Amino acid sequence: MKGKFFLAILIFSSINIQFFAKDYTQKIFLWDGVPKMETQKRDTILYYVPAKDSLPEKKPAVIICPGGSYHHLGMPHEGFASARWFSSHGIAAFVLRYRVAYNCHHYPDQLEDLQMAIVYVREHAEEFGIDKNKVGAIGYSAGGHLVTMAGEFASSHDELSKLGIKTSESLRPDFVMPIYPVVSMQDDIGHRWSRRSLLGHQWKEPNATKGWSPLNFWGHAYSQSLKDEFSMELNVPDDMPPTFILACEDDPVVIYENSVRLEAALAAKNIPHLFVSYPKGGHGFGMKESSFIMEESHWNDEKLLPWLKEIGVLE
Repeated sequence: MKGKFFLAILIFSSINIQFFAKDYTQKIFLWDGVPKMETQKRDTILYYVPAKDSLPEKKPAVIICPGGSYHHLGMPHEGFASARWFSSHGIAAFVLRYRVAYNCHHYPDQLEDLQMAIVYVREHAEEFGIDKNKVGAIGYSAGGHLVTMAGEFASSHDELSKLGIKTSESLRPDFVMPIYPVVSMQDDIGHRWSRRSLLGHQWKEPNATKGWSPLNFWGHAYSQSLKDEFSMELNVPDDMPPTFILACEDDPVVIYENSVRLEAALAAKNIPHLFVSYPKGGHGFGMKESSFIMEESHWNDEKLLPWLKEIGVLE
């Protein structure tokens, strides 16, 4: 039954990608022509949605990482809906279909995809009319963990160099926007499905219980050092880019404390950031494009847009 459910999700997402085909003008296979990565070509796709505003001549850009517990991807409401909004405000949008656990992909594949997307956008900035010093990343749920990881790990985890890819471009996004994000891999507040999908089996403790058990399935067998390494609240660097966090206190999927701890870590390092919190709203609402009654549905216009102007991404 579970397999049929996940298959239905992927079929629905595929149909919706085709439905929203009018939104993007270019479909980019990031690993095309990269030695040893040809087998990954169809699993990683960057969809380009150009900015609608003609000014300025060089526009900001944002790479969009939908959520889905690092297992599947919510492309329509978190991917393409976000792209349309950014495009309407003069920001070039790139929706990233990154590799996930449904297709047996675990770390570092997801970070490889996002780092490759950042480099690709910067290396093709002239072609797209983009200011390569204004390339940000927004991520939802597990995608929020991914974009935060890109901001934190740019210097310490250069996954592209391990693949033999050389670039003079920075791997760090210029600003990051984790939305109702997975942040921690700790047992008390971590989203265990995301942790399991991200880390897979390969880093289990050698003395862990053999065979299936609730502890093994949910990842309690991971070492504390590994959980610490991938807990974003514990790894904020001094050069972390400006960060916009949004979360709801009643989130039933990712414990609200994830965002609270990330905000505290950013504040401790004096990183420019904004934490937008709502008492209600839940999880997975994405970016609404029409007028909804719920207050949190207006977060992109009422909170994110002023912040992008405040940090100089938009004029």
